[in-house]
Amino acid sequence: MLYPLKFEPILKDKIWGGNKLNTMFGKISSSFSLGESYELSGLENDQSVVKNGFLAGNTLEELIEVYMGELVGDVVYENFGLQFPLLFKLIDANDTLSVQVHPGDEIAFERHQQMGKTEMWYVLDADKDASIIYGFKENCSQQDYLVALENGGVEYLMHQVKVQKGDVIFIPSGVVHAIGKGIVLAEIQQTSDLTYRIFDFNRKDANGNERELHTELALDVISFSHDSQPIIKYSPAYNVITPLVACEYFTTNLLVFNQPINRHYQSINSFVVYMCVDGSFLIENELEKIIVDKGETVLIPACIDSITLYPESECKLLEIYID
Repeated sequence: MLYPLKFEPILKDKIWGGNKLNTMFGKISSSFSLGESYELSGLENDQSVVKNGFLAGNTLEELIEVYMGELVGDVVYENFGLQFPLLFKLIDANDTLSVQVHPGDEIAFERHQQMGKTEMWYVLDADKDASIIYGFKENCSQQDYLVALENGGVEYLMHQVKVQKGDVIFIPSGVVHAIGKGIVLAEIQQTSDLTYRIFDFNRKDANGNERELHTELALDVISFSHDSQPIIKYSPAYNVITPLVACEYFTTNLLVFNQPINRHYQSINSFVVYMCVDGSFLIENELEKIIVDKGETVLIPACIDSITLYPESECKLLEIYID
């Protein structure tokens, strides 16, 4: 019988990475350019591996092949087969990432035979005055954009938005964006590694080469409209579910609790994922008791109807499922 599953993190060095995933969340790495920790991944070349219980050592795809709807939910299995539909990451931006955009499903399938990429960010830490890029300062034409590129950069067209710990940003496919220097965040996205890089601040690598841009691919993907309020408003309260994002690809809630919480999933035909972003907690069901610490992610199989969460003092979780 299935039980709550923890996975080995998949650590990724990046030129813009740092060491906060180590110091904040205990992601053990000797690197000082650790940029990403894939907490739960079904990407073809980055399959998460179970680290607890009798299924330890099995990949996520192997579990889906055996347990199918019991693990991910019948509707999810019918729609996605062996492909786990979501990817969960922790990201440390010790330097600003490139400005990029992701295609939607239609173009992604047509060009790459992959899903598109809609995502969200939950800010875990941010330096004073840290900011993200989100879309354009004002409505922009494709011609304005191409002229800016021709003149050496599009940065002056971009909407810079200051962020702080606890901010939530939803990024549909087509929205131009970049994570700024000094930001650590949790990212929830469709299972896709499709990124069109449109500007990299004219940076050069150790060999004096600029990174490849995907100007032509991005042109019919970019949304040139202005969004003045990219940060989602919410009001957290103790020991209740606070909705953050609900879209066709995932639903994300926030749970801040300091007393035991019972969660019932009979109305959800999907797996549930918890990302522990502060504190630690114990999960108890009829089979297992599992401790989940800050920075860890746990998958609750769809066949589990209910669990109880016991906080160690105060705890903060992101709860994600497909509705």
